[in-house]
Amino acid sequence: MSANEPPVPPTPRPHRRAAALVAALALAGGLLAASPATPASGAAVPATIPLTLTNNSGRGEQVHVYVIGTELSTGRQGWADASGAFHPWPAGANPPSPAPEASIEGPASGQAKTIRMPKFSGRVYFSYGQKLVFKLATGGLVQPAVQNPSDPNASILFNWTEYTLNGSGLWINSTQVDMFSAPYAVGVKTPDGSTRTTGHLKPGGYNAFLSSLRSQPGGWGGLIRTRSDGTVLRALAPGHGIEAGALPANVMSDYVNRVWSKYSSQALTVTPFKDQPSVKYFGRVSGNTMNFTDASGAVVTSFQKPDSDSVFGCYKLLDAPNDLVRGPISRTLCAGYNRSTLLSNPNQPDADDANFYKDAVTNHYSAKIHAQMADGKAYGFAFDDVGAHESLVHDGNPQQAYITLDPFN
Repeated sequence: MSANEPPVPPTPRPHRRAAALVAALALAGGLLAASPATPASGAAVPATIPLTLTNNSGRGEQVHVYVIGTELSTGRQGWADASGAFHPWPAGANPPSPAPEASIEGPASGQAKTIRMPKFSGRVYFSYGQKLVFKLATGGLVQPAVQNPSDPNASILFNWTEYTLNGSGLWINSTQVDMFSAPYAVGVKTPDGSTRTTGHLKPGGYNAFLSSLRSQPGGWGGLIRTRSDGTVLRALAPGHGIEAGALPANVMSDYVNRVWSKYSSQALTVTPFKDQPSVKYFGRVSGNTMNFTDASGAVVTSFQKPDSDSVFGCYKLLDAPNDLVRGPISRTLCAGYNRSTLLSNPNQPDADDANFYKDAVTNHYSAKIHAQMADGKAYGFAFDDVGAHESLVHDGNPQQAYITLDPFN
């Protein structure tokens, strides 16, 4: 893991799109805005740090909290209790068997509670009113599948943050890669006593996002899921919406077709590493293939014409392996497609958010989330960190972490 690397989720579900933050790699200091701080000389990140959860939601339901992930010192998967002690998952089964009880009682509305966060690459889940259902398959933990209406958690109001705590510090983010749901923000306290935060919506931003999505032509309002009692549970990310039949499968096709046409007669230049401006790749379309060459003219990788799901998920035909060529080019393409900057700028990535989401065919879900964020930062899709537009905070010597459950307004 590089010093610039954002957090990664724990055991991915077998059906989960692989790109959802797991490949958000800042290779060789690449696409993030700046290198994060590292621990001061002589400082060491302890085995656990305090995590304070503050409930400003205004909701009366009991909050249930779960800290799950991979223990970095051993690679074992499991959960942590309120003291930060690690508990490995037992063996799973086929069909999946119930996981051990891992919930921690969260704070009541208007209250705060401090637990301990261990050195994990993992998630902190929180749910309102009902405990989440986790099961263990032979391949590991089965996590909630928000796009599956028959998932046992489908009617539960919940969300999660993703984090990594290791010897180089803490990375913690708010994420909308899979869904927009219960609002929250994250933070980290630094050695000088200051706090960095991200993830807060603007006042009224929760309802403004939902209203804007409902009014977006083209079926985007179909992403919103509501419980039988009228509670809005979540808005699915568009890739999950396609999978669930809530969004047309060809929703991005017109834009992709126009990109394909444009770069059949000119080159798309990709400069994937911010600190290596001399490293450039040149994409040209031939038939159904976009070939990328290096400065010598040698083909280094090729992409088939992506479908909408590949664009939204940054996977399948836009797969981004952890390498130094295809992965960085793919992340850049993914960001360009989702932000609809590939036609307006033949030099990518375009890091200026004033240019994002201007085409009528774009990732309206991500655009509307960013529009309602207090600091403009979000993880509206897996590679929203291209150009440093992601909702992530980091410190190399964290004193404390924070999760704030925000109001639903």
